[in-house]
Amino acid sequence: MSLRSPLGRVLGLGTAKDGTSHWWGQRVSAVAVLLLGLWFAFMLASMDSFSYTAAVTFVAAPLNSLLLLLLVVAMGYHSYLGVQVVIEDYVHAPGLKLVSLILSRFVHIFFAVAAVFAILKIGLGA
Repeated sequence: MSLRSPLGRVLGLGTAKDGTSHWWGQRVSAVAVLLLGLWFAFMLASMDSFSYTAAVTFVAAPLNSLLLLLLVVAMGYHSYLGVQVVIEDYVHAPGLKLVSLILSRFVHIFFAVAAVFAILKIGLGA
């Protein structure tokens, strides 16, 4: 006995078998963004000024650099997963869907790498 629908058996369609990991990835990254975002908001509220030197001093502190790197990576990953779901749900043309997914991945990787590079450059004093 099979739980698959008759149409699913005829078309050979089944599960993608990656929905659970995607769901968990979104939930775990959401918790990480929430906690790190609260830390970041608290740190911004406690800063004396928002001048360039104050920002560089903030990012240059080792603990702040590490937590900021984690925040950027978690936000990039969470954003990528969310945009992927939107594209998969609302873009119906197969070619456009594939191009959109690939472009989304490249854009998210580019901005995450740029942010990590900037934080490391300031944090390491280069």
